[in-house]
Amino acid sequence: MRKLSYMMNASLDGYIAAPGDDIGWSVPSPELHQWFNDRAREIGLSLYGRRLWELMSAHWPTADQQPDTPPVEVEFAHLWQRTPKVVFSTTLDEVDGNARLVTGDAVAEIRRLKAEDGAPMEIGGAGLAGTAMRAGLIDEYQVVTHPVLVGGGTPFFSALDSWVNLRHVGTQDLPDGVTAAHYEVRR
Repeated sequence: MRKLSYMMNASLDGYIAAPGDDIGWSVPSPELHQWFNDRAREIGLSLYGRRLWELMSAHWPTADQQPDTPPVEVEFAHLWQRTPKVVFSTTLDEVDGNARLVTGDAVAEIRRLKAEDGAPMEIGGAGLAGTAMRAGLIDEYQVVTHPVLVGGGTPFFSALDSWVNLRHVGTQDLPDGVTAAHYEVRR
């Protein structure tokens, strides 16, 4: 059975994007980007909601071909390109690259994917992650907190129907005053 992890950048006040979908506050330094690269190497399958897919697929398929792209970003582009992806959307007609589109029941498909053998999966996008949270499908949370208050926007955690009890696995200090807190779901 595969493990499903939800990890995204978050402001200290709990948002993954500031008002207007502004994520400029979370652009990583090369050292922090390397931490993300090291983590990306362990992922066997990425699950995306439409909005995050559109953001990622607009940049990473060709980022490694731009002459001014820093080496750490070229490395991430290669990791991103070769990692299989499942995109959940009811409005997209197709996706490209190493991705496939699911337009039906996200919960049923995530359950099916979790039942398979393989490397861990990651889920990204607040809406899709919220759906998976409410269905009890997420096994671990990694909150990468940046030292900034943005005052509103898209929250890391969506409204839940019931509590989710967690066990703190550890907290890591990262470059630029960023911390990564790791929690596992208690089942």
